[in-house]
Amino acid sequence: MSIRRASRGSWQSAVVTTIALGWAKLWRANIVFDEDHNMYVCSGMRGGFGRGGTTFGGAYLTEKNFGERILRHESVHADQWARYGLTFMARYLFEEARHPRARNKFEIEAGLEDGNYA
Repeated sequence: MSIRRASRGSWQSAVVTTIALGWAKLWRANIVFDEDHNMYVCSGMRGGFGRGGTTFGGAYLTEKNFGERILRHESVHADQWARYGLTFMARYLFEEARHPRARNKFEIEAGLEDGNYA
């Protein structure tokens, strides 16, 4: 049931979430379901993610960056995964190439301050 909640009902996001959880297990992450943000938080990872942490589907992968503000930011990325499905990664990377970091429209939507961009 949590996979469905984390993926916001999107089957494509559910596929990505399942793969991300498998990846997190390989990296020996501590995986918990965050009820407030309806997403998995995979912490304690020493690699296997970008920047301070990365959301794939409804799973957030990080070493130790999981405060309230960052989880609020990452939960918007989980919503974006549900909205765009399997095309989200390509859309995000294309946007990042054109408008990096704080100018990326997906980061702006998620909240720059919450994502430690401001």
